[in-house]
Amino acid sequence: MKINATDEYGLRILARIARAEQEEGLSISQLSELEGLSQSYVAKITRSLRKHDLINSMRGHKGGYVLARPADTITINDALKALGGVLYDSSFCNQHSGQNNFCSNSLNCSLRSLWRVVQASLDKILNQITLQDILTSEKDANSKLKEIYEEVFSHSNHLSKIEI
Repeated sequence: MKINATDEYGLRILARIARAEQEEGLSISQLSELEGLSQSYVAKITRSLRKHDLINSMRGHKGGYVLARPADTITINDALKALGGVLYDSSFCNQHSGQNNFCSNSLNCSLRSLWRVVQASLDKILNQITLQDILTSEKDANSKLKEIYEEVFSHSNHLSKIEI
């Protein structure tokens, strides 16, 4: 699994918006300048975040983007799903059938089980981490994230706790 540029920049833009002190939010040009990204790329990212109800746009010449809800209610999983989707979903197998109309392993696939467990594990931890958790210093965020990790996976047999 790779975290792509859209995931990284999308989370950074979301964090910028959350930290903004202006009531009217941050504009695309402000976000572009602050993050060193093109305005068209910022516009693409903010479109995805707005489409998934994570941010709202404020109209007017001083308008910009603000969070659609409090930072402590936006999970990192919400954001990553808005930016690029999930690592694995049920349509994955249909997209990787080779030259066949359907996957030759569709009736008995141990890889499907693997990807389900991986996705469930990611969902379990990313649903526990909120935007608020990453708005602090790296040291504080690291401490908080370690605490969340230990809480989520404190049982030696944690896979049995994951809903697949």
